[in-house]
Amino acid sequence: MKTGMTRGPRRLRLAAIAATAALVLAGCGGSNIKQTKTSSAGGKSCGELNIAVNPWTGYETNAHLIGYVAETKLGCKVNYQDVKEEVGWQGMANGTIDTIVENWGHADLVKKYITQQKTVEDAGPTGSKGIIGWYVPPWMAQKYPDITSWKSLNKYASMFKTSESGGKGQLLDGDPSYVTNDEALVKNLNLNYKVVTGGSEAALIQSFRSAEKNKTPLLAYFYEPQWFFSEVKLVKVNLPRYKPGCDANPAKVACDYPPYKLNKLISKKFADSGSPAVKLVKGFKISNDDQNLVSTDIAEKKMDPDAAAKKWVEANPAKVSAWLK
Repeated sequence: MKTGMTRGPRRLRLAAIAATAALVLAGCGGSNIKQTKTSSAGGKSCGELNIAVNPWTGYETNAHLIGYVAETKLGCKVNYQDVKEEVGWQGMANGTIDTIVENWGHADLVKKYITQQKTVEDAGPTGSKGIIGWYVPPWMAQKYPDITSWKSLNKYASMFKTSESGGKGQLLDGDPSYVTNDEALVKNLNLNYKVVTGGSEAALIQSFRSAEKNKTPLLAYFYEPQWFFSEVKLVKVNLPRYKPGCDANPAKVACDYPPYKLNKLISKKFADSGSPAVKLVKGFKISNDDQNLVSTDIAEKKMDPDAAAKKWVEANPAKVSAWLK
């Protein structure tokens, strides 16, 4: 679900170090590399921790908070792997990824990898609450108050026309890998709109930022937790109320997105490895507000993700201690 990653040069340096270390070290914890430094968790070596990083800043925040604590408290060698959501599940199934640290539902993948294959396990809630929906910039909600109801969207469709929307109103979506029912919603609610893919989280944010500054119309997919709301207070459009089961058939969805209790996932291989990092991942919890604080440092203040994680960890020792109990 969302900002461009800036860890490339650092990742290359880590890869070079890991390649050298692999010549002399033996593996544990689901990898072929063994840390000589031991953790405080029963004296066991952590080894490597391979964390999937999905393309949005809130996820990046979770990954680096866990990774920073794993490195500094448990002696792990942490690898961050930039992947789309489904690819992360595949990586856990084949043993190349140990954990996904912010999962948004994916009932089909739960069925395949957790229920049927039993190669992935639920590692408990993140503590954050997820919201997906359609949003407009504040100026539009102020000038057109009824635009916050889906029933009024056809009335304003002509305002949202773009060169890409084929004479219809444009509904701007994010990365194609994000969880979305938007094509079905437009069809099943008989809306005179076309879903246009906007790309990354950064692209969505820039579109909203420009729309508010220049007072231009914009209707777009977005989500919470999200640091950008502290800069621009986007207004959510009310779609038909979500009821359990209303989204059971993806092709016939005509209701809002469900509230998401975000969770973590771990590979079965990692769960059985004895690594102390398993307890850390399972114990990790963070509120929307705390995640947004770190995400703001990363996305808006351009801090290195590890530096942003270090700042928050040092300011919240009690919360971090609870992750390791």
